[in-house]
Amino acid sequence: MDRSASGDAGSPAVDPEIDDIPTWRDEALCRGFAIEVFFPDEGDAAAISAAKDICAACPVLDVCLAYAVEHNQTEGIWGGTTRQERRRLRRIWLRDLREAG
Repeated sequence: MDRSASGDAGSPAVDPEIDDIPTWRDEALCRGFAIEVFFPDEGDAAAISAAKDICAACPVLDVCLAYAVEHNQTEGIWGGTTRQERRRLRRIWLRDLREAG
């Protein structure tokens, strides 16, 4: 990994050409909320519903969900889904990959 010109081995170099490129996360509605909103207790149906409602209006919902399934995010609400919902989607995704390969 490249390091900063200052020689500080603990700090990665900042590449403005890369670091300034917007990503799907920059467009996510969740950026405006406390992270705890998206990591509710499993039994808190009202909190889960509130997080999913935010996700439902998000312009990058599909990209977020795809990221969460591909990277096996096991906690929280991602792409408007709970971990149980993502677990089911991931099994389907993995099955489809095996069948295609």
